[in-house]
Amino acid sequence: MYVIGTAGHVDHGKSTLVHTLTGINPDRLAEEQRREMTIDLGFAHLKLPSGKQVSIVDVPGHERFIKNMLAGVGGIDAALLIVAADEGVMPQTAEHIHILDLLGVERGLVVLTKADLVDTEWLELVREDVRGCLAGTVLGDATAPWPMVAVSARTGAGLKELKQTLDQVLEQTPSRTLTRGVPRLPVDRVFTIGGFGTVVTGTLTDGQLTVGQEIEVQPKGLRGRVRGLQTHGSKEETALPGTRVAVNIAGIGVEELERGSVVTLPGQLQPTTLLDLKLRLIADAPVLEQNDALDLFVAASEVRCRVTLLEADELRPGTGGWVQLRLERPIAAMRGDRCIVRIPSPSITVGGGRIQDAHPARHRRFRADVLDRLETLSRGTPAELLLQALGDEPLEWAAAVKASGLDEATAATALGELVASGQALLLGPEVQPQGSSWVMSGQGWVKLSATIMRLLASYHKKWTLRLGMPREELKSKTGFGSGGTGRAFDVVLRRLTTGGVVVVADAAVRLHDWTPRLNQVQQRQVELLLRDFRAEPFAPPTKAEWEPLGPELIGYLLDTGQLVRVNPDVLFAAEAFQKLVEWTVQTLDAVGEVTVASLRDHFGTTRKYALAFLEYLDERKITRRVGDVRVKY
Repeated sequence: MYVIGTAGHVDHGKSTLVHTLTGINPDRLAEEQRREMTIDLGFAHLKLPSGKQVSIVDVPGHERFIKNMLAGVGGIDAALLIVAADEGVMPQTAEHIHILDLLGVERGLVVLTKADLVDTEWLELVREDVRGCLAGTVLGDATAPWPMVAVSARTGAGLKELKQTLDQVLEQTPSRTLTRGVPRLPVDRVFTIGGFGTVVTGTLTDGQLTVGQEIEVQPKGLRGRVRGLQTHGSKEETALPGTRVAVNIAGIGVEELERGSVVTLPGQLQPTTLLDLKLRLIADAPVLEQNDALDLFVAASEVRCRVTLLEADELRPGTGGWVQLRLERPIAAMRGDRCIVRIPSPSITVGGGRIQDAHPARHRRFRADVLDRLETLSRGTPAELLLQALGDEPLEWAAAVKASGLDEATAATALGELVASGQALLLGPEVQPQGSSWVMSGQGWVKLSATIMRLLASYHKKWTLRLGMPREELKSKTGFGSGGTGRAFDVVLRRLTTGGVVVVADAAVRLHDWTPRLNQVQQRQVELLLRDFRAEPFAPPTKAEWEPLGPELIGYLLDTGQLVRVNPDVLFAAEAFQKLVEWTVQTLDAVGEVTVASLRDHFGTTRKYALAFLEYLDERKITRRVGDVRVKY
């Protein structure tokens, strides 16, 4: 679904073209039909040859109704700039081009109407006239100039080409039906229908609206409920972003609403009376001075305001600068919204910009810290800047703050937003001012954890008898080294462990559900070997007897704790080893010493095994050799 808007001078055939294309007369008011002139916004819809559904907002072209025009073009995806071939570019053509440029409407096409009234040579002159007017704007970008189509609503010439060309333009235009977030519907019409009550219409931006949903209308903070939804005259259970929507509202009277109100969800949008933005003046605007009065247009709302010039004594035509607008009354606006400003008298468009902060503190002029903050915000929201700084690798908090260019308090608030939305996560405890914690983007974490799981799964498949992958090998293969990245790996592993993804045992890492698996042959070999170890537990099989089973199978028995290695050549079954330890500890407690001979004689073993066992205890600082005896360490 796409929304396109018309633009152009009065009497250049905008409404006639819409009527011809759609069969719907957008001039709905009796006065409009009597005077044959569009006064307020009109609406129609069209299905293109490709099957794309298009909503059309038809705007008035007369300079007296420019404010109505501004209420309709704020939410469009593309524009139809209408120029009559018999007249060419006129004053409102130029002003509408300025408005589309300031609003950043990058896609659309030029329609040369009444082409049947001129010859080919004159039509080409009009084309050149339009190209000159578009030059230097987003509409006339040399890399993607807007196409021009000549049509005649009277004869039908060019209408088929117009639909095909519009299809091609929209093919390159991103659809907003996949966007998410807080639903906002700037209201451009308010009326009542008998038996239904209050109805508002507008273009839904972001989010979705659903029948039965609780809603809030700002800036008045009115609470109501969605009783019904319609798009192009059809009832819908859910309205998608980027569509023209009629909302039947229960609980709010029609007299309480007006154009410029915004339908949203409760608690999601706060009204404001201050806005920060970089204001750009058009080339033929008058000089703007401190505290000048302006008319501000944001989406469908209009409000008088005063301008605070934050970095200059004045703004000259064709230049831009940071300003704060002080509004006479609250409006509902958000960061990123584009706006238009006009001087009240004579009423002309002078500039526009994109809101960078919709809820700023009141600023003093010429403050370097204020300007620095605004420049930072212009590169993205705090959350966007922090997320960009995080990248796909774990980062210490202090380093993340530094890379984002934000102050720590702003960064901490942004991190809270990112964590709440799942776009970032804390790998350690709560953020510390000294930067001892680690943070990471949610996308990076998904990639890293998937890589670790893939590496472990591959290792388990290759080494079916091993308890896990050596920790250092895993660290190396995931790109972590020593120093800071080594510490990061420890934090990542701890997170995966507490999350139940992996198990760390000694120096090995395994997937939480992994257990070594013996085949039938190996199972039989293990049973026979363990039988031999248990037959004479304190004079176990020699290395020559167990070594032929191979290091993998012996490693499996050691990893699973069924055998214990006391030196490279001597292994004990776990039960025998435990008995040796218990006797040694008890003897040390009772007698105070143990000898090789006493242990040998008690267990009926040989000096070789007794000595190997006691040296093992010496190495682990359980016993200490003093001459020919062992005492407690």
